[in-house]
Amino acid sequence: MTYRPEKRIAFGPPMKERIPALLYLAFALTVSAVIFYGQNAPSSSRIFQYVVEGDRHRLVPSSVCAIILCVSALAMVLREQMRGVIVHPDGIELRELLGFGLPRVRRFAWSQIDRMSVPSAQAGAGGAGAVQRGKPSSNIRLDLWDGSRTWLPDVGDKIALSVMLERVALARAIPIEGGTGLVDDLGNPLQDDG
Repeated sequence: MTYRPEKRIAFGPPMKERIPALLYLAFALTVSAVIFYGQNAPSSSRIFQYVVEGDRHRLVPSSVCAIILCVSALAMVLREQMRGVIVHPDGIELRELLGFGLPRVRRFAWSQIDRMSVPSAQAGAGGAGAVQRGKPSSNIRLDLWDGSRTWLPDVGDKIALSVMLERVALARAIPIEGGTGLVDDLGNPLQDDG
């Protein structure tokens, strides 16, 4: 009987890739708070004059600007959260963003994977590795049944993803190059520990 994990687990992008979206959200919330304060400030204050009375001469009112900023910042944060790797019972799913923010989802069934290359735990933790074909050796590589190769995108918890894929590969008899050295029993890689 072939091994099937019980549930799906998502691995999001690393924090260093989320920081620009979070900074933009903080900026949008700050500008919106200043605009909201300016609209409710005493009519003799400079901020009231700039925000409310200055709207007479603007093409876009300040409240509309605040709404547009907040909605676009929230959309950027949500878009960043949709990237990463999802391990599910039928295989693995890679979610990436292409140019102009276009999403790309690639799904591979476990039967399509001929071999996995899993880095050691030290390389996954940020160790320096050799570069081959433009991809660092600390990334997880999948060799597919059609002879092509694909690298998994960076995720926030690379060691946990490596261990999970290594356990699934052992259970499904998928050959592994390298390895984390952290897998000591087969068990269910998607089972809750607690």
